[in-house]
Amino acid sequence: MAIVPDTKNWTWVLERECSECGFDSSVTAAEEVPALLRANAAAWPAVLGRDDVAVRPDDTTWSALEYAAHVRDVFRIFRVRLALMLENDGPEFANWDQDATAVEERYNEQDPAVVSAELTGAAEAFAAAIEAVPDDAWERTGFRSDGSYFTVDTLVRYFIHDPVHHLHDVRG
Repeated sequence: MAIVPDTKNWTWVLERECSECGFDSSVTAAEEVPALLRANAAAWPAVLGRDDVAVRPDDTTWSALEYAAHVRDVFRIFRVRLALMLENDGPEFANWDQDATAVEERYNEQDPAVVSAELTGAAEAFAAAIEAVPDDAWERTGFRSDGSYFTVDTLVRYFIHDPVHHLHDVRG
C-alpha cells in the first residue's frame, strides 16, 4: 500500500487556525511550545499501546505507528534546524522527504515501545532546546530550500502544529 505524498505547503498554519485539527499557531506564543510539546509527547504512549497500532485505516493513510515514528523524527529534525539557526546566520535547511523516510526506515515495522521511548526523549530534548533559546535569538532566520523563511519564533510555532495535527489524526 503506497501512501500518496503530502505536497502541501503548510506554512499557512502560522496565519490561521487549522480547520482539520483546530490548532491555531497564529495565536500561540513560541514560549508556550515546550509545554505543548511535552503534553503532546505524553499522549503518544497510549496511542502506541493500542492493539491496532500498525494497522492502516485505509490505503492512503499511515497507521498510528507510522505517524508516531514520523512525529519522533519531526522532533529530531526541528531540533537540528533550531540549532542551525542559533549557530549560523540564515542557514538553508536540508530537504527531508518524510514519505521516503517512512518507507526507508520501515516505520510500520518498528517496535512501538522503542518508538514511544524515542519520541518522548526527542520531545524532551527539543523542548529543552527551545527553553534555552536566548532572548535575543528569537528573530534569527533560516530557510527551507523552497524559499520559505522562518525566524526562530515562527519555526517553533510552525513546528508544533505538526505533532498536534498528527495526534488528532490518530485519535480520529
